[in-house]
Amino acid sequence: MSPEPAPTAISCAPRLVLTALPGLPLVQPGDDVAALVCEGLERAQITPVAGDVVVVTSKLLSRAEGRFVDLSAVVPSPRARELAAEVDKDPALVELVLRESLAISRATRGVLIVRHRLGFVSANAGIDASNAQPASRGENSGPFALLLPEDPDAGAAAVADRISAHFGLPLRCVGVVITDSHGRPFRQGTVGAAIGVAGLPPLWEQQGSSDLYGRTLEVTVTALADQVAAAADLVAGQGAEGRPVVHVRGLRFPPRQQVSASQLQRPLEQDLYA
Repeated sequence: MSPEPAPTAISCAPRLVLTALPGLPLVQPGDDVAALVCEGLERAQITPVAGDVVVVTSKLLSRAEGRFVDLSAVVPSPRARELAAEVDKDPALVELVLRESLAISRATRGVLIVRHRLGFVSANAGIDASNAQPASRGENSGPFALLLPEDPDAGAAAVADRISAHFGLPLRCVGVVITDSHGRPFRQGTVGAAIGVAGLPPLWEQQGSSDLYGRTLEVTVTALADQVAAAADLVAGQGAEGRPVVHVRGLRFPPRQQVSASQLQRPLEQDLYA
């Protein structure tokens, strides 16, 4: 039987099925995240097919890359100390935020929002103190913080390519999304957002299609990778659930060899709140 031709357009089935992969270990520096994902798919008895998406929390990549920082060893700069007093945060944490950032977007008591070196805007440069404990530590070390991965797009591509090779699939026909939890300036709470993408088109451009009444859509663009990230974030959880990888089935899309989560970022010249 000849393989089904790749779809030429993006679509979504009436039902999406999201499954957290069971039995994943607590990732440590040097672990092979792509291999762990493939083992998790087999453990869940899931054989990936074209159009599936695997969603991986950024924390897995960060832990594997050893992106732990001992806050007690960080020496804050004068600027970090000044800003820490303004926002009422640990000067060592503020120093890390400044190192990971291109610019400060907003700073007020209890809030430090920056443009991350990867281009997106987030609180505290995405630096996390929850579940940030390395496997081993010195007696007098810590507390620890965990930085975001160095290159989430490259991490997504490595996982996507390993899935293709492991299961004998065409390159990048299974999408991979690396996620982080982001707040929104005019909404309460956080949602999952895509900070790394491979295979899956980050944006679903629907200009030219029609609505129910035949009217042509002129400006409709859906943040597809962010929508997938937000859906998977519900399944993955934020605390002690231990479900950092989620398999998503129900989408169809033409595989993209060259994509980046940066396509989701509004250009700086279009940012009305910069």
